[in-house]
Amino acid sequence: MPPFEGKTYSLYSDSHSTTETTDEYFNTIKRLADLCLQKYAGNEKNLLAQLQKESKKKKLIGKLLAKSEDNAFFNRIKKTLKTSLSIYTKEVKNHLKHMSIFERFDSTLRTTEEQYHLYMLEIELVNRIYKHAFKSCTYKFALLPHCLRDFRLTCLSAPGDIEHTCKGCTKECYIHLAGKLLKKYNIDPYISVRMDQDKLLKEVKAKHQSVGVLGIACIPELARGMRLSIRLGIPPIGIPLDANRCARWMGKAYENSINLKALEELISQESSRK
Repeated sequence: MPPFEGKTYSLYSDSHSTTETTDEYFNTIKRLADLCLQKYAGNEKNLLAQLQKESKKKKLIGKLLAKSEDNAFFNRIKKTLKTSLSIYTKEVKNHLKHMSIFERFDSTLRTTEEQYHLYMLEIELVNRIYKHAFKSCTYKFALLPHCLRDFRLTCLSAPGDIEHTCKGCTKECYIHLAGKLLKKYNIDPYISVRMDQDKLLKEVKAKHQSVGVLGIACIPELARGMRLSIRLGIPPIGIPLDANRCARWMGKAYENSINLKALEELISQESSRK
């Protein structure tokens, strides 16, 4: 499957390559997370809270750097954000420039490039911080976006006890591929259809003594979904979509993909690490 271009971001640094994977993105964000966690060892949640606070402000990077007591450390953060991560967010400025008045009322659609970079880091940090809590849960489930389905066929998914479930009608479908992988590690996969995730998560939590959730979504929505889960006392982990290509962004839904290697690395670590 060729690399995908998104409305604002693509985890493929070159969407015209026929062989490139998104591995380099995950390697880059891991290095940045390692840098942060070395500096804030023992204060990981404080770091996460600061990043979440900064992502809600204007002139995000400047504010983040100005508060730093270690200029050398935050200069490295700045370099990674602006130099390394900007290759994945080339279309953000153009998108913001051409937004309609109606679209400007949508906080997700008006996500800035600086926010994308902070969300990327936040997602990786959440995975690091909450992985052990996720592992210890007696029930684990995943929410997969409908845009990962095989667009060549009509999706045969049907309602399940939480959300819709995949019927495996095609082996190439990313929902089927991800679902098969998740089941291998005792994580129940569901296709996310309902809009009210707050209500959904509360319902699942009420049914299980302890529950963890794995999310797959575009970067802004994944970061916000993780925040919601944390507020509800549900430890989250997650993987971003390779690009944002659903109707909300593009006006029409287009096929999408995820890095299955990164997904398995994440959940296998959850299953094997103590």
